[in-house]
Amino acid sequence: MHKIFLLFSHKLTQSQRDDARDSLGVDEFIGLPKELQTLWSNIPSEVKRLKSYLEPLKKYLKENALKDDIILVQGDFGGVYEMVEFCKENNFIAVHSTTKREVQEVIRENRVIKTSTFEHVIFRRY
Repeated sequence: MHKIFLLFSHKLTQSQRDDARDSLGVDEFIGLPKELQTLWSNIPSEVKRLKSYLEPLKKYLKENALKDDIILVQGDFGGVYEMVEFCKENNFIAVHSTTKREVQEVIRENRVIKTSTFEHVIFRRY
């Protein structure tokens, strides 16, 4: 069985939890400590290089994750790239959740209201 560390800004849905157990062999879900969750969920757009900004996350994973532990990496595109590379260099398994999107449009007078619903499909390795 595996642990999955959540570098993810949302809460996992029940279908994501079930799929992680079934398809990835996950038996333990590990969220980030509050200060690291804040760091990951609020990557400043003005930071030119993310390597040093993400150092606290890398240190945390080096101290807590083992070889072949799974890291769910989703969020800021540059942050995701940096952390996926880090995971590969440290023998962690980086994955992301794929989704199916359904869009509904409603026209009310002079406005178009668009609603998107996302549903988890599978976890995919980077």
